[in-house]
Amino acid sequence: MKKLFTKMKTACLITGFILFFANALRAQDAQQQKTMEIYGFVQTDAGYDFNQINPNWFDVVRPTQLPSFTNQYGTNGNTYFSVRQTRLGFKNWFTTPLGELKTTFEFELFGTGVDAGQTTFRLRHAYGELGKFGVGQYWSPFMDIDVFPNSLEYWGPSGMAFFRNIQIRYMPIQGDTKLTFALERPGASADGGVYADRIELQNVKARFPLPDFSAEYRYGQKWGYLELAGILRDIQWEDQNNDQYDLSGGATGWGLNFSTNLHLGKNDIFRGSYLYGEGIENYMNDAPVDIGIKNDLSNTVSPVKGVALPVQGIVAFLDHTWSPKFTTSLGYSQVKITNSNAQLPSDFRQGNYALVNLLYYPVKNMMAGVEYEWGDRHNYTDGFTSKISKIQFTFRYNYSQAFYKK
Repeated sequence: MKKLFTKMKTACLITGFILFFANALRAQDAQQQKTMEIYGFVQTDAGYDFNQINPNWFDVVRPTQLPSFTNQYGTNGNTYFSVRQTRLGFKNWFTTPLGELKTTFEFELFGTGVDAGQTTFRLRHAYGELGKFGVGQYWSPFMDIDVFPNSLEYWGPSGMAFFRNIQIRYMPIQGDTKLTFALERPGASADGGVYADRIELQNVKARFPLPDFSAEYRYGQKWGYLELAGILRDIQWEDQNNDQYDLSGGATGWGLNFSTNLHLGKNDIFRGSYLYGEGIENYMNDAPVDIGIKNDLSNTVSPVKGVALPVQGIVAFLDHTWSPKFTTSLGYSQVKITNSNAQLPSDFRQGNYALVNLLYYPVKNMMAGVEYEWGDRHNYTDGFTSKISKIQFTFRYNYSQAFYKK
């Protein structure tokens, strides 16, 4: 009996030591500082376009890229495959005498601009943050990325403000409730309308003397949040022709964006926004030019002038969780432009966007889903309307690897 008691005592001591050592290791891991994280996902999209769209945008729904006249982009019915949503990112954390320095460098394979339609590297974020200050390319404070639904379609709601811009930002309030101010890289586009081919417009050059100024305030609570964002910008253009006309001018761009996430019970999140402004189209997810041309034919010196085009955007989506393995997103978005009177009859006036999906998460870090997508385009005055409907299947594999300071 004495030997048995001795053995039990020894076993208890060993077990206690193991438990103490394991707890010490866990405490040490908890105190370790994360210094770097590599993250992203590999994604494959496959689908069928029942209607036609600009071939450079074959795997998304963009109302501005739908036909502006019959069969502009060929015939209906195309199958597509894409890996352009695949993403890779790096985050780093550094301890400095001024606090923690955080950096983000992230890119994807979705070509835009001169690379539209291609599978190629595209920068998403190149951003650093120290305390209450941030510098680099990041989400504009005028947009609210949390309004973006849990969708498979890449481009997203047409009536949403969506712009990653180079900026200098100050964040006096951080956390669930936050306040942000930023000076952003300026830029805008213009439409010559019915006079686009006139030589008098060829040497009218844009000028941006001031940065865009944006701000956001978010009030966060357990039920979600309410956010109000605004933007103010100075857009100028100068007539460099030596003729009898003076087509120089300028416009003030401005906008307000009200957005929210509402937790409607534990399984539902409503994501919505309403936006209105003038001359802020390049901050929109899918809108045409910021400046349109307007007739003023009674003025012999300046018979036409540029004006900031009003824009309205609406987003309303519901994300529902059926179970730990199944979710659904469904909703609608609209962008609407108030055109100027010298724009072309075929210019873009309004776009609508909607989708519904079913997503399946069979194991950790893997998702498969199917989604039905729809959109349409309405021209300015010629009465032409085009639409698109698509079915998309997506397979995504997430990855993440964190590194800690020893």
